[in-house]
Amino acid sequence: MKIIVSGATGLVGRALLPSLRADGHQVTSLVRKQTGTGSEVLWNPAAGQLDAAGLEGYEAIVHLAGENVGEGRWTEEKKQSIRDSRVQGTSLLAGALARLATPPRVFVSASAIGYYGDRGAEVLTEESAPGADFLSGVCREWEAAADAARAAGIRVVSLRFGVILSADGGALKKMLTPFKLGAGGQVGGGEQYMSWLTLDDAVGAIKHALSREDLRGAVNVVAPHPATNGEFTKTLGKVLGRPTFFPVPAFAARLAFGEMADALLLASTRVEPARLKATGYQFKHPQLENGLRHTLGK
Repeated sequence: MKIIVSGATGLVGRALLPSLRADGHQVTSLVRKQTGTGSEVLWNPAAGQLDAAGLEGYEAIVHLAGENVGEGRWTEEKKQSIRDSRVQGTSLLAGALARLATPPRVFVSASAIGYYGDRGAEVLTEESAPGADFLSGVCREWEAAADAARAAGIRVVSLRFGVILSADGGALKKMLTPFKLGAGGQVGGGEQYMSWLTLDDAVGAIKHALSREDLRGAVNVVAPHPATNGEFTKTLGKVLGRPTFFPVPAFAARLAFGEMADALLLASTRVEPARLKATGYQFKHPQLENGLRHTLGK
């Protein structure tokens, strides 16, 4: 299959490209600047620029690009950048795909479980209503930005990713130093749910979405066994062989991270991967301890 990938240098993209190529697919990256390292198509979402002719002839698009929500405090400027990087890029790409002489069969676009907001212990499926906070609004706009592709008859899959576990980036990488030093602990009361998955399963879910013709619309990409923050903390400490006696009170998290703390550290999102399970996806790491041990080589 001929596939174009945006966000190829991000955490998921760096793992996805070699996996797709190992499966025999021909993969091209959407890039802002030519690197000369492989097949590339130029675009600049912020400027509304895209080499649309370069998209002709591809069977699938995987769209992963978007500013990192976990870097820096959420100033109004940062929040606008988070929204624009997702909505503008998706809209630009979907519109260009819809106008192609031969559109691709499938457009797999990233989203996030931030769609649901802070929901306590409520079990959330793809049919659950969205939340009402900043990230929920971003995710709603992000997914709707692909409407032009849907209207053109392209199969659109919006992958609502949970917390992706990797020692090379994301939330887990930030946790490792304090936990290894024995200074790790739960955040807030520890009862908030964290819906996670390994990087291997993030890649596996994308490949599943590309291949399953019956999969479209929103798809929760999380492991089938979410953990509370307290459970996650204890399990990570066990895997690392370190104590976890230093909790971070909610007020301290808010002082350190501002609004981002409520959205990413204190919010509770208990998500069920209903559509992945219904279409036969086999998780490589369904249990947290096994997933952490694989991720950390323990």
